[in-house]
Amino acid sequence: MPDTDSMKTVVITGASRGIGHQTVIRFVREGWRVVSCSRDDIPIERQVDDSPHLHLPTDLADQASIDAFVTEANAFIGDGPVHALVNNAGVSPKTSFKERLGTLNGSLDHWREVFELNFFAPLVLARGFAAPLHRGEGAIVNLTSIVGHRVHPFAGSAYACSKAALSALTREMASEFAHLGVRVNAIAPGEIETAMLSPEYDDLIPRIPMGRMGTPEEVASTIFYLCGPDSTYVSGTEIMITGGQHLL
Repeated sequence: MPDTDSMKTVVITGASRGIGHQTVIRFVREGWRVVSCSRDDIPIERQVDDSPHLHLPTDLADQASIDAFVTEANAFIGDGPVHALVNNAGVSPKTSFKERLGTLNGSLDHWREVFELNFFAPLVLARGFAAPLHRGEGAIVNLTSIVGHRVHPFAGSAYACSKAALSALTREMASEFAHLGVRVNAIAPGEIETAMLSPEYDDLIPRIPMGRMGTPEEVASTIFYLCGPDSTYVSGTEIMITGGQHLL
């Protein structure tokens, strides 16, 4: 088992699939210890005996569940530092017949559920890990989205507004957390090849200057950059990972 005293520690949400899973892989390959959560447990084929890592099944939209995650994770970390927090978990609700959920349709309860996970959970987690992040002079990376900056044909209004709010929260956190020695940035992915995408997203490829969708590995690389030693003077920034789509 690796010497955990010499390992950096990162907390990653939404870690069981897609961008979150690839982000876990990237940090593990770089020798970091990962404390992660997702609604589901890590599949048995991806579990490792005597692992220095910790994964906790968590519903970040549920206050009791998120409080339990913060408590258990901090107990696991102890008095040690946290060097990065990656707020990756998010939800984008769709109707069964692919209708875009806008401002005139859909339940307001769905809006509240979206904001609970996409906006309030990153805030709660940043507060919950503020002390160990301070000890580690760490970094926070919030995953926003291109849809927080422009109307998207498929993403709904609640999702778009929650991501726009997270962009603003990133700016405010960067100012306030700087006093703790903690940097705060965001990345805004465009069309990334994950399970969240449906076939109709292929119609958007002609609108992407690079002519293709991005990969979860490319997003994970940017996340790692913002948490690593090459970005120590970068804070309050939102990096677009869109293949140039946001320019059009």
